[in-house]
Amino acid sequence: MSRSKRDAIAPAPAPPAVIFRWDLDKTYLRTEFESLRKMVRIPFESAADKVALPGVPQLIQALRRCAGARGERPLVFFLSASPPQIGAAIREKLALDGIEYEGITFKDQLRNLMRGRWRNLREQVGYKLGELLESRLRVPDSPREVLFGDDWESDPLIYSLYADVMNGALAPEQLVEIIARLGVDTAAVERIAAAAKRVPEETPGEVARIFINLERRTPPGRFHAFGSRLVPAFNYLQTAASLFEMGLLDEGALPVVAAALLEQPRASGERLRNSIDDLVRRGHLRPVTRTRVLTVLEKQGLASFAAHERVLRARLAAAFDRWTRRFAPTPGAFQIDYDRVLQESAEP
Repeated sequence: MSRSKRDAIAPAPAPPAVIFRWDLDKTYLRTEFESLRKMVRIPFESAADKVALPGVPQLIQALRRCAGARGERPLVFFLSASPPQIGAAIREKLALDGIEYEGITFKDQLRNLMRGRWRNLREQVGYKLGELLESRLRVPDSPREVLFGDDWESDPLIYSLYADVMNGALAPEQLVEIIARLGVDTAAVERIAAAAKRVPEETPGEVARIFINLERRTPPGRFHAFGSRLVPAFNYLQTAASLFEMGLLDEGALPVVAAALLEQPRASGERLRNSIDDLVRRGHLRPVTRTRVLTVLEKQGLASFAAHERVLRARLAAAFDRWTRRFAPTPGAFQIDYDRVLQESAEP
């Protein structure tokens, strides 16, 4: 066969991948691990015992659909602090929710218990950061990622460290110093350092956004130190609105997520509108996007514009402008002050 003929039948290159990484507990599922007693119960729960947070399954399905429509290859990964012994129940729950995914990682809590590693039961920085970096090395062809976590553990810090290593803003030596201060054990530090040296060169890309589900209702102002890349969200309509502004969701995704939230007790169209307004006031959504989102929801009878809409839009636009000037520097110029972050996290 001639070279020209071989070239003619060569397979087309795979479309670029976009990665969506999800924490599982408190981000996708209502998992209770606030005490050792609750943690021990987790391996004995069935799929029927697992409850997804409102709007999450619909959001993941929409992200996959919209990525495919853009000609991208969606990759969904889950990272769980639950033990592998519950893997079957978790996978069954994801199947019941209609969730397709490419990988799921569990923390071997039973081994920590058997070896008396009590501290490792709660330590998440070394575990999650190591898994994120090594997972990235296995998927080198994705130019961007979106991360989803919560405010129960250390997801804002872990995800920000990972993002800064990936884009080259944080050198491996700096990373090692930070995680050593956090008390990460030696074996985990060595594992993380080895992966961090390879990631920026072998798998270039960026974390486009970090979403933190405020399951504990942590005041959003506590996350200002992480910059505008990190978006604290009180519900998944806020997350969906931000993803819509980024171009990762289309208009069809918004009513689906909103409808799932409206199935909850005390939910209403007014509350949904207020949550979108809250996102604008905090500087994470442009006023023009707010109008587009509410227009879509209003057409479906899921939300309505407030009275005195013109005055309200002007106030929200002014609030957004104030926030932008104060907290959102030029893209690429913001650097996280990790010394400040560690100091604040150590304060009672």
